[in-house]
Amino acid sequence: MKTMTATEVSRKFSRLLDSLEHGGEEVVIVRNQHPVAKLVPGAPRMNALEALGDVYGVLEDAEGDGWLADIRKGDRMLAAEKRDPWA
Repeated sequence: MKTMTATEVSRKFSRLLDSLEHGGEEVVIVRNQHPVAKLVPGAPRMNALEALGDVYGVLEDAEGDGWLADIRKGDRMLAAEKRDPWA
C-alpha cells in the first residue's frame, strides 16, 4: 500500500488515477502525518460474454433452452415495439 501526502495527490492526481486503474495498488492519503483517506481501484469492467461465461456449465440443457427462448421472445417483442418517432 502506497502513502502520499494530500499535496502530492493534488499535484499528481491524473497519474494517481492512472496507477489506480492500471496498477491496482491502494493509496493512503496523509495530511499532517495522519491518514485521512484511502483510494482503492474500482471494480474491473466486464463485457457480457465474461459476465455470463460460466452460465454454460450451470444450467441443464432444458433450462438453457428455455432461457434462450425467453431471450429471443423478448428480442422479438422489443423489435415489434420500435417506432420511427419522426413518422
